[in-house]
Amino acid sequence: MSDLQIGLIALGVLLILLVLGFNWWQDRRARSRMQARFPASEQDPLFGANEAAGRTAAPEAQRREPGMGGGQAPAHAAAVAASAPSNDLDDTEEPDPACEIVIEVQFGEPVRGADLLAAVQGLDQVGRKPVRLFASTDRGRHRARIHPEESYASLQLAVLLANRSGPLTAIEWSQAWARAQDLADRFEATIEGPDQQVVLDRAGKLDTLCASLDAQVGLTLLMGAPRATAEVIGVARELGFAVDGARLAWLADNGVARFTLSRSDGAGFDDGMAVVDRLVLLLDVPCSPEDPRAFGRMVDVGRDLARRLQAELVDDQGKSVVDGMETGIDEQLQKLFQQLDQAGLPAGSERAQRVFA
Repeated sequence: MSDLQIGLIALGVLLILLVLGFNWWQDRRARSRMQARFPASEQDPLFGANEAAGRTAAPEAQRREPGMGGGQAPAHAAAVAASAPSNDLDDTEEPDPACEIVIEVQFGEPVRGADLLAAVQGLDQVGRKPVRLFASTDRGRHRARIHPEESYASLQLAVLLANRSGPLTAIEWSQAWARAQDLADRFEATIEGPDQQVVLDRAGKLDTLCASLDAQVGLTLLMGAPRATAEVIGVARELGFAVDGARLAWLADNGVARFTLSRSDGAGFDDGMAVVDRLVLLLDVPCSPEDPRAFGRMVDVGRDLARRLQAELVDDQGKSVVDGMETGIDEQLQKLFQQLDQAGLPAGSERAQRVFA
């Protein structure tokens, strides 16, 4: 056999190997794209009969049911612990599949927590939708906070589907996906998540449901003469109000606001030299714990405030609040509380506070 024939045979074998390698690479790439666009399950825990059988929006190393705790919603999507966890247990806080959609970022190699924290700076919101971050350690532990001392095998971006700004939009979803892609490029990771149209359909359904259950009831205090905000704060605190950001809140036993007191101009109470001539009491029904006297309780406190501040208590039509009007309103609110509970959005729950924010 001549050298030419041997060379041609070797060249042919090399070409065959190149073709096989190229086909394998294309097949792997196609499989990755198909998994990333695989649609979520059709069962929706928010609209289904059994809420406890809710689905997760993306695969995880360990399948876990979402937890529903009481109290106020977390103030931040991600927080840094001062030190590593003192035990090897899973964190209890998890993504909520009833109102959040998850993008899973699976790292090729474990990523140090310190490096991951640097990469997710500012990733707490896309558009007007908050994003919560969860992670799985290289030892299979679920974390609701990223700890610098740990190493992580995956990261989950839980994006809120709807709130009072409306449903999650295509632009907001694209922003979340772009951030996930940046992380994937930085740490040589793969991304998994539902198809965009599936996400937008779910967001639209949740927004429609929430719109049908949203309600706020307000009362106004008209001062006979302008009052210093410091005096207003002092009187309100004597009655049991607590400072809650730019407003004052009347809290339930679990720390959730039953109703709030604020300035009618929207300014905060932090300027002790300012004066105010009008105050607003607001009962945010979905965000307030269920109470058979939800409105009546606010009326009682409003009357006490009016007496102490020499003000007139009026409804949203500018009419004076009369005895007995609270009874009918409380009866209507009880029906709304029941509807919220049946929809999987118990009044005052973390879930309700997320979607009605």
